[in-house]
This record gives sequence, structure tokens and C-alpha cells, in this order.
Amino acid sequence: MAGHMYNGREIELLIPASSLEVLKIAVIYGADAVYIGGEAFGLRAKAKNFSIEDMKEGVKFAHDRKVKVYVTANILAHNYDLEGARAYFEELKEVGPDALIISDPGMFTIAKEVLPDIDIHISTQANNTNYMTYNFWWNQGAKRVVSARELSLEEIKEIRSHIPEEMEIETFMHGAMCISYSGRCLLSSFLAGRDANRGACTHPCRWKYAVVEENRPGEYMPVYENERGTYIFNSKDLCMIEYIPEMVSSGIDSFKIEGRMKTALYVATVARTYRLAIDDFLEDPAKYKSRIPFYKEEISKCTYRQYTTGFFFGKPDENTQIYDSNTYIKEYTYLGIIGDMNEEGLYHIEQRNKFFVGETIEVMKPDGQNISVQVKRIVDEKGQDMDSCPHPKQNLYIDLGIPLDKYDILRRQEEDNN
Repeated sequence: MAGHMYNGREIELLIPASSLEVLKIAVIYGADAVYIGGEAFGLRAKAKNFSIEDMKEGVKFAHDRKVKVYVTANILAHNYDLEGARAYFEELKEVGPDALIISDPGMFTIAKEVLPDIDIHISTQANNTNYMTYNFWWNQGAKRVVSARELSLEEIKEIRSHIPEEMEIETFMHGAMCISYSGRCLLSSFLAGRDANRGACTHPCRWKYAVVEENRPGEYMPVYENERGTYIFNSKDLCMIEYIPEMVSSGIDSFKIEGRMKTALYVATVARTYRLAIDDFLEDPAKYKSRIPFYKEEISKCTYRQYTTGFFFGKPDENTQIYDSNTYIKEYTYLGIIGDMNEEGLYHIEQRNKFFVGETIEVMKPDGQNISVQVKRIVDEKGQDMDSCPHPKQNLYIDLGIPLDKYDILRRQEEDNN
């Protein structure tokens, strides 16, 4: 997928993957690079992380299609993590990822010793807020630094003008925001005994809170935001789909999507939409501008939260420009991914949710098409016709009346539930 150039810089779309299946979807749906976590030392301990075998298969799948793979090892390590980290990096020698994402100087030092030929990218967790920090990491041997989420585009431009030309800037442009400084959260450790800085964040910032005034014990004053409850800490999700030109012209090399806990449907939808938006913009800015409503509608199909532009246009305040995507949400249910075709011309699918013969569903293709089809036949592994597919993860063969491609995703639009 190489060759997305702007002003002589290559533009990378970087997509998260929670499992081997999701990695394949990310690659097929437009990623230039994917980032994954191993079973140890990634900051998403609960994500369905990769075994070394899955990593090897994932790296081969991606490399065969000219897509890069980065492995996160971005915990803030304690003494007792270090020996394990060294052994883990030894194992990664055989995997051959394109880069490691690291935040801790100790982990960085071990990675440099064990994997001297693999690029290191400095994680957003390292609070990279100024160009001196970038130059510090460059002088240590890092190739890329991920900007802190607290930076405006003006600040990112200024960083670009003060760092080596060949050094890369990676910046989050979509997904969940953390209310703590660059993700260094103590709420999770304090309230749930799970350390967010060591991969076990419980998202207490998403819980409901009430305020108690010292002299009025027992009087709980809710902090209303909307009818779904009180979220005094709950940031809206970042979404920069409308601001591709501003992002690209700031000198950012890699556009990063958050979401190593997300489903294949979410990853396919977001990857495909940003891929189309970036490519449309690079081809013709007017084409990009005219299709913004389409991109926004597509993005809204896989999320519920409202959107914000974060810190990119200055510090967020109560008037931060927000467009409320909740007004046109239609929920989509993920039904499965198309596999190979059998002798009879039916397509294999491992189903994820129930669907019926005769109902209308949607085929989502990597190139941006959404095709409405009627389910003609469902056949089980023994060749028996069925009127629906009742069991999750069941292996089935289906006929949708049109030719399909491997990795097409099936989804169903639910009734508008606003």
C-alpha cells in the first residue's frame, strides 16, 4: 500500500489489532501498518493479545501485502518486569516486527541491546510534548515519537520544524481519549487495584460519579451531562475525519487509530473510512471535501460516543467544537467474515451473530462499497440446509446471490433505536 505521499513525506495509516483475525481485516481494509500487543508488556493486558505463533503468522500476512507490523511493549516497568522483558524481546527476534512501541527508558535500553536492528517508536505514554524531547529520543536511537495527546496542531508543526527531517511523528487521530495526562492514570490503580500503566486499565473514568460536599455528608449531587448518566471525567472520542488536510499539512507521518480492544467490524469500518478519506484528499482536496458527510456517516456506524477534536485546535473547554454524531446512529450488528468458496459455489463463514434465510443484510467491501443483499441459503458443515444460524462461531456456507471476496464483512443494520 506504499506510495501515499504528501510534500515528499509518506503518509501512514496505522490501525490497531486485538487478534490475528482483526490484523488480517486491518490489512485488507486499508492499513499501511498495524500495531499489536504480545501476551506480555503491552498496555492493554485484557486485549486478546497475540501469542508468538500468531505474531509470526500476522507479520507474514502483513509483509506479503507490504504492510508493516509494530509490537507494543509500552508498560512503565517495575524491577520485577525487566528480566521477563529481556526474554520476551529475545522471542521477538524470530517474529521480525518492523518496530517496537516503548515508553520506558529501561525497556528501551533492553530493546536496543537485544534487538539492535529493529526500529523503536516512543509511545504516547512517555509524554512527548516538546521538540527537545523528540531530539532526546532521536539521539538515543529512536526513529519515531508518538505525540502526546495534549498537543495542538500548531505545536506539532513547531516540533516538525525543530527535529531531523527523517525523524517520524505519529499522532492519534481517532478513538477513545484518556482524561489523564498522556494516559498516566492513577484512578484505575486506586479504585480497582489494577494498574493502568501496566496494562490493566479498568476505565473508571467511564463510570458514574456524584459529588459530596464536606459539610453535607450523605447528600449526593449528581453532575448531569445527559440522560444516560453522569460522566464528569468521560471524554468524548477523538475524531479527525473532517480535518485530514490540517493533519497532513502539520508534518505528521503516521495517523494512528486507537482501539486494540475493538472488534473486526469496528476496525474494518474505521480503517476503510480513513483510508478512503486520506486517498481522496491526496488525489483531490475538493473530492475529499465533498465526501465528508459520507465519511462521517460511515464512522458513526461503529460507535456511540460523541466526538471531539481533542486538543488539536487549542485546549478543550466547555465550548470545544463538537459535532454530535449521536443524532444519526444506526446500530450495525457484526455477522461474520467471508472465507473461501466451496465446490458448490457457497462461501464459508464463521458466524458472529444470528441471521436468517430471506433477510436483508449488508456486504461491506474493502474498496468502500456497501452492498445490500438477501440471504438465499445457509448450509451447515454437513450440507444440511438451515433457515438460520443459531450458534455463534458456527462454521456455515452461504449464498447471498452475488459473488463475494474473501474478507468481505457481513453486517446488519438494526432498526433506528434513538
